[in-house]
Amino acid sequence: MELLRIENLCKIYGKGENRVTALDRVSLTIEKGEFTAIIGSSGSGKSTLLHMVGGVDVPTGGKVYLDGQDVYAQNNEKLAVFRRRQVGLIYQFHNLIPTLNVVENITLPILMDKRKVNEERLNDLLDLLGLKERRTHLPNQLSGGQQQRVAIGRALMNAPAVMLADEPTGSLDSHNGQEIIRLLKESNQKYGQTLLLVTHDENIALQADRIITIADGKVVRDERQVAQP
Repeated sequence: MELLRIENLCKIYGKGENRVTALDRVSLTIEKGEFTAIIGSSGSGKSTLLHMVGGVDVPTGGKVYLDGQDVYAQNNEKLAVFRRRQVGLIYQFHNLIPTLNVVENITLPILMDKRKVNEERLNDLLDLLGLKERRTHLPNQLSGGQQQRVAIGRALMNAPAVMLADEPTGSLDSHNGQEIIRLLKESNQKYGQTLLLVTHDENIALQADRIITIADGKVVRDERQVAQP
């Protein structure tokens, strides 16, 4: 079942001699529940593509449809609500609020919407992420790997339509990086969570269902992985 459809997506920065085409008429579809890795060299456009999908940056041209909804047909207010409810964003750096504890950081998107926290889901996530004993800790009392787990919990708390992870292991050592990928894969399998992950690490990409390679703002390769017996 198709969840995400991108049609002729373009993003151009600057003008004249300073003009840079970050995305050049990219078109693709992502199925619901699919784990897709996006790879490419620095400056290839892979992170730009992720930001366009998540409603973080406005494209110069083209369309993005998420669950049948035209993302950029919405006004700014509705787009902000869309980002909170339909998109889970995970970055290389955790972007946690330093004065909020683990539970408060995870439930922040719910509280911003002035909605009631689903305690069952919260406890389920704390268990999945190994954070039950850290629920009242502040970010500066956590390791880098634990902080990234909190960021994953925050992204999952709203049960978003799609999870977007931009180099989520980039600031971690290899052990913590492998653990974060394991948790993302587990959330993909346990919740049927659609996951779009940008990485420069080929070993991480090989764990995905599908690998899309971006170069010079274009999709140059799109391969589905053969399931291991």
